[in-house]
Amino acid sequence: MKEKKQDWSDIILNSIADGIFTINCDQDITYFNAAAEKITGVKSEDALGKKCFQVLRATASNQCESKCFLKESMTTGQEKVSRKIEIIRSDGKQIPVTISTSVVRNDRGEVIGGVETLRDISAMELLRKKIEQRYTFSDIITKNHEIWKILDILPDIARSNSTVLIEGPSGTGKELFAKAIHDLSERTGKFVALNCTALPDSLLESEFFGYKKGAFTEAKRDKAGRFLLAEGGTFLLDEIGDISSALQMKLLRVIEKMEYEPLGSTEVVKADVRIIAATNKSLADLVSRKKFRDDLFYRLNVVKIYLPPLSRRREDISLLVNHFVEKFNILKGKYIEGVSREVLHVLMRYDFPGNVRELENFIEYAFILCHDSTIELEHLPKELTNNIGSTNDKAAGRSSAKPLAFSEVETIKKALDENGWNKTATAAYLKINPSTLWRKMKKHGISPDRS
Repeated sequence: MKEKKQDWSDIILNSIADGIFTINCDQDITYFNAAAEKITGVKSEDALGKKCFQVLRATASNQCESKCFLKESMTTGQEKVSRKIEIIRSDGKQIPVTISTSVVRNDRGEVIGGVETLRDISAMELLRKKIEQRYTFSDIITKNHEIWKILDILPDIARSNSTVLIEGPSGTGKELFAKAIHDLSERTGKFVALNCTALPDSLLESEFFGYKKGAFTEAKRDKAGRFLLAEGGTFLLDEIGDISSALQMKLLRVIEKMEYEPLGSTEVVKADVRIIAATNKSLADLVSRKKFRDDLFYRLNVVKIYLPPLSRRREDISLLVNHFVEKFNILKGKYIEGVSREVLHVLMRYDFPGNVRELENFIEYAFILCHDSTIELEHLPKELTNNIGSTNDKAAGRSSAKPLAFSEVETIKKALDENGWNKTATAAYLKINPSTLWRKMKKHGISPDRS
């Protein structure tokens, strides 16, 4: 009767689509079903008695022999559910699978081995990649129609040598689009970027054009400027709206004549550089207020691209979340599958004043706290969940995910409080430049001290 029961167990286990195998405490395989044979390409008689890592052979160096989920379950007694790895089949092909592990105990509750199930997700991965390719372009992840209109003409823009102006709020990916234009172009030089708000005018000019030895006291040797470094390539002038009128004039000459003089030199240097300018302001508005030269604006504004804030492309949030989860799984060596439905609900209702960069920061923060397979609400930053909660309490019936009381003003004040009103530390915490923080504080009437 016992033999009959064993036969039925084999029939049932061999009828299951998922691969199943068991090991003893020495990690020797003691059972290997038909689906496991099909997935791994290894026959049961060849697998029995071998170490499980000799049969599965996971591709990542931190898995199987060095980091075995099944061994970890046997040590801790905790199950591992749907962990995604890649194994090398007997014919050498890499197969994506999900594995689940648990402990096998005897009648006395003693651990005598472990059981692992394998699920081949090749077809699912192929479908996922097809979907992602549909919404991915040169590291730009989107299914927003406004962005796709830009992507449709991006190859044409890249093939030209015209100056490009990219406008959009901070954190929307202006540098990513500039890099995509460079990558799609036929230019063989480097892509060089410089944030124009990061340096004062005196240093910015030397960064642009370089200098000769002896041009000023600290100039002990020649230094190449960004224009020279970008020779034959592309130079991104980020936050171009913040440079002075004097530097605007010098930049205009470079664009018009494609030549410049390094500081301390009388020789003119010819430049073969494609210029892309980016700003989180409206240059046309700055021109109307006499804060930006109109002649430079017209030189820069040959091809204009506007990137909408994340609040106007909410359909991209779930795509970006999945992208950042995959990114941080690789960077941090974790195996988080994604976010819970509640977390996605909160993210979809948040206004994201910091745009895509802020969303990435939220996911990175969650990775620090999350030790399970799914990111839950408790893993999100408190300012995010508090803001959403305040929206429910104070703005019932409003469609806005983040009311005025919890907009940019409150975000800056909270950041200042958390950093002891140290402006440099606060700017770093908010991922913005100190000068940008000062402008925002002045705009909103926030006092520079606690009063």
